[in-house]
Amino acid sequence: MAQSFKTAISFGLVYVPVSLHACVKNNDISFNTLYKKTGQRIKYNKTCDNCPSKLSQDDLVKGYQYQKDRYVIISDEELEKIKTNKDKSIIIKQFVKLDRIDPIYFNSAYFVQPAGAENAFNLILKAIEDENKVGIAKAVLGTKEQIIAIRAINKKMVLYTMHFYDQIQSNPSKHTEEKVNPEELKLAKSIINAMSGEFDIRKYKNEYREKVLEAIDAKLRGQKIKPAEHVKTAQIMNLMDALKKSAESFKSGKKNNKQRSKKSG
Repeated sequence: MAQSFKTAISFGLVYVPVSLHACVKNNDISFNTLYKKTGQRIKYNKTCDNCPSKLSQDDLVKGYQYQKDRYVIISDEELEKIKTNKDKSIIIKQFVKLDRIDPIYFNSAYFVQPAGAENAFNLILKAIEDENKVGIAKAVLGTKEQIIAIRAINKKMVLYTMHFYDQIQSNPSKHTEEKVNPEELKLAKSIINAMSGEFDIRKYKNEYREKVLEAIDAKLRGQKIKPAEHVKTAQIMNLMDALKKSAESFKSGKKNNKQRSKKSG
């Protein structure tokens, strides 16, 4: 289920009530766990050593483990009590350029919709769009405090939740000081230029998901799943040879595309 929140954006003394709607939906194919002999679904019952055999949602509470097997119970109402009005609102603290934010910090994205004060909402949207800036804020969404980035995309306001600095782990990869061969670098750059173009996300399909759905459909029709045809790849051990052959293949590919476009024109 797509997550949504009701909150407000504060910009100086301007206050705009908004609703947030998750940008991303879950398209994952889910499988249930079945008992191999009967094909019946395995059920996972909530239980404990001294619990009744059946538990309802009303029997459950939240507990924080402060020592081994020792918990302090805290309710949603108690968590709500400790929120201030400041926590509940998205108060913009500063504006920055988008390219000054490392993408590694971005988490979830939400469409922002005004729930009143439309003139003020449109004013903020137009201002950040014209200035090409991102508003940085902090707020509690649900039960989690989030760093927030607000930006304009295609004349629409989009909000990103962000990871805190201490959530990002250090990179285990070590920097190498090996010198790069100038000729190899030139070839690598030529390949990059040959492969460059405008990015269109619609070109990239979830092909494996489609294969899984086809396999499920085949099983439902009583057919065997056909194994995928594996494409043989040439093993070129020498880096220079691999770069040269790659560059040549992209050049010939571009020539063929030009010839096709001339014929179709």
